[in-house]
Amino acid sequence: MNGASDAGLPLCTKGEVARHEAPASPSRWAVMMRRWRSRHALLQLDAEQLRDIGLTREQAVKEGLRPFWRP
Repeated sequence: MNGASDAGLPLCTKGEVARHEAPASPSRWAVMMRRWRSRHALLQLDAEQLRDIGLTREQAVKEGLRPFWRP
């Protein structure tokens, strides 16, 4: 080392950090929880509601029973 130190210098300003931040995206757990809630909700729908969204009871049950970790 030559004795020169730049330890006191900031690496970048706050404005530069904000400009380079990646957009927020949902975490993997948030995605899986949303998937679980959606699939669980399908199992709660009655025949008329399923007809409104264009699904049969069999399709809703098949999707509703899929594991939340599978897309």
